[in-house]
Amino acid sequence: MDAKNSEELLAFLAAVGHAQRIRIIGELAAGQLYVSELARRLGVSRPLLYMHLERMEKAGLVVGRLELSEDGKALKYFELAPFDVQLNVDTIIAALRQDQAGDDEQHSSRGTS
Repeated sequence: MDAKNSEELLAFLAAVGHAQRIRIIGELAAGQLYVSELARRLGVSRPLLYMHLERMEKAGLVVGRLELSEDGKALKYFELAPFDVQLNVDTIIAALRQDQAGDDEQHSSRGTS
C-alpha cells in the first residue's frame, strides 16, 4: 500500500482495524462473493456488511461490481483488491512528507507562503 499522505494511510489502517473487516478479507481471499452470500457466511446483516464494505472500498481494499443473475436479479459482488502493507517509521515519515508537499503546493497556488 503506497500511501500518498497521512489521511490515506489512516483510512487504510481504519479499514483493516476492525474484527469484522479482517473476517471479510479472510472470506474474500478465496475469491469474489456476492453480498448476500458473504453476509450469510459472516453471520451479519446486509446493511451492516455494506457499511463495512463501503469503508473498505474507499480505502482500496475491495472492489465491488454489479452483475445480473440468470433470473434477472442484480447481484453485487466484491473481491479483494491487491494490497501489500508495510508499516514502519519510514512509511509514516513518507506520508507526512506528502502532507507537507501538498500543503506547500496549496500555499504556493494561493500566492501565499
